[in-house]
Amino acid sequence: MVGSRNAGVNQPVIRGVGSGGVVGDESSIATYIDGVYQPDPWTTNLDLVEIQRVEVLRGPQGTLFGRNATGGLINIITPDPSFDFRGHVAASAGVLRGAGDYDLRGYVTGGLSDKIAIDFAGLYKKTDNYVTDLVRGDLGYGEDAYFSLRSKLLFRPSESAQFVLTGDYAKRDGGSNANQLYQNNTVARSYPGVILPTGPWQAAYNYEPQLNMERFGLTLQSRFDTGSVGIETATSYQNGEIYQQQDRDSSNINLGLGQVNTRQRSFTQEIRVLSSSSGPLQWLAGAYFYTSHLDGTVPTTTPSRVPPPTLPTLSTTTTSPDVRVSSLAGFLEGTYSLTNTLFLTAGGRYTTEVRKFEQASNGVALFPQQRSRFEKFTYRGAIRWQFDPDVNIYLNYGTGFKSGVYNGVGTSPKPTRPESLTSIEGGIKADPARWLRTNLSVFHYDYKDLQVSARDPFTNLVLLQNAATAKIYGGELELTLMPTRDLNFTGKFSYLHGEYEKFPLAQGFTPNANATGNTAVIADVSGKRIVVAPRTAMNLAADWSHEYEVGRFGARLNFYHSDRIYYDFTNNFSQKPYSLLNAQVSFTPPSESFSLSLAVTNITNAIVYQSLRVNASGTDGILEKPREVKGTIRFNF
Repeated sequence: MVGSRNAGVNQPVIRGVGSGGVVGDESSIATYIDGVYQPDPWTTNLDLVEIQRVEVLRGPQGTLFGRNATGGLINIITPDPSFDFRGHVAASAGVLRGAGDYDLRGYVTGGLSDKIAIDFAGLYKKTDNYVTDLVRGDLGYGEDAYFSLRSKLLFRPSESAQFVLTGDYAKRDGGSNANQLYQNNTVARSYPGVILPTGPWQAAYNYEPQLNMERFGLTLQSRFDTGSVGIETATSYQNGEIYQQQDRDSSNINLGLGQVNTRQRSFTQEIRVLSSSSGPLQWLAGAYFYTSHLDGTVPTTTPSRVPPPTLPTLSTTTTSPDVRVSSLAGFLEGTYSLTNTLFLTAGGRYTTEVRKFEQASNGVALFPQQRSRFEKFTYRGAIRWQFDPDVNIYLNYGTGFKSGVYNGVGTSPKPTRPESLTSIEGGIKADPARWLRTNLSVFHYDYKDLQVSARDPFTNLVLLQNAATAKIYGGELELTLMPTRDLNFTGKFSYLHGEYEKFPLAQGFTPNANATGNTAVIADVSGKRIVVAPRTAMNLAADWSHEYEVGRFGARLNFYHSDRIYYDFTNNFSQKPYSLLNAQVSFTPPSESFSLSLAVTNITNAIVYQSLRVNASGTDGILEKPREVKGTIRFNF
């Protein structure tokens, strides 16, 4: 998985499948928190205090999590409140390029009665300015205050019934939204007075970047056991608001400004009925309803077309998108035990989705409300043979679907075509020795009508289009070695072949001579590598800990390496192969009342772009943070 990010938009990519984060769009990699869908990629850039586990499901999720999960999903599970009182408070302080990085978080849970328990989780963090501001002569563009509060209330009236009410609130003022020039490629080079960076983590902006986010969510989940079946429900409301502004070309020359100011409200309702018998057939059936409404304004300041060195005049166009979505689905999945070691799984999901779109430019409606319906039946089948208690082999076949979408920043009344993916995957999971665990998987995807994004060469706004087909195949190997009680090693290796099989009319760019921006081209990129899909990647980690009389000491070393990553269809702009190295040491006394840790991230100060923004004005992107040393003290109670 590649955790790409564009400004404030999370863009996770799994096995080459992801999305571009356009206003009004949703990712092809779905994000869930406690099983509840998080539709807005702008407000899922969250930091949760107490996490029980993170599930990353690879491949199309055509049944239980079938909505817009073409390539997989990320499900973050947080613990329910405990009737036993416990908690912790942790404070961290770090330094990067001379700037401070601060983090304060806490969690507490306990019972209010023998039937009611509650928890609270709070977080405050801030990163001081660490990017050198070449215009104002100081450091700038850190991460302003981020605050979040999350609470769960558990009511268990009987052994067969449970209710969990969750409320969450998060707010970000400012934030890391500072795109930095890539290879100093900018049309601003052609104007007198331009200031160009001489190294990483330097910037010269005419407009200072800004990213504000505020979100609120409320979820009620229930669980009932009737004896013969179990019933689960989830009702959720979410409200997210964002404001973002970015310098159009990331230079000190006034060549325009891009802004996004939107609000999205969503409501979901899901009900599941599960078998609870001990027979050979285990099944689950359910229904899912989702609705959302996004509106706001997208002002864009663009320059007139005059040859340098004459400074252009600027004009502002404000679009006002209104995107409404209603989706209804029913699903069924069952697993049948053919023998004690052989299991067969099959399931399907039918989805019908209606999207409505209105667009105005400078207050004038461009067309009547547009309405499109998309319907699809997706399905999944799997067979698993556990011929030994420590070994099982599996084979999966599944399909995924994402409905067509309207471009919220565009002026076209037409949506993209739906995208679909067919997957076949096989693998083996085995523990051949007490000290060794292995997982091996191979897969093949047929990906049709990919919804992809690029920059408009004139307005710099995001364009949405369909690539016809892509072929993706590869394999993944995961190893865990535990030679002693105190020492373990983990290794994850992946190979990915991902190419556009047919994409004749891609919006692309080629760099101009002397790095003075880019020239727009319409190109046939069939056979080119798909974006954000490194051919090879590996993650190696070593963990050591030992109990001494004074307490437990621990150390961890993590190494990640990625092959080249392309960020455009023509494969002209890329992040070259890179490596990241992180380390941590820790101490916990026998009482476990507190712990101390010291961590160093990006030890080698590697220069790595999380993403690239390629357009006619030039090329820029967001860099990973430089080397940081951070100490943490945590008190447990």
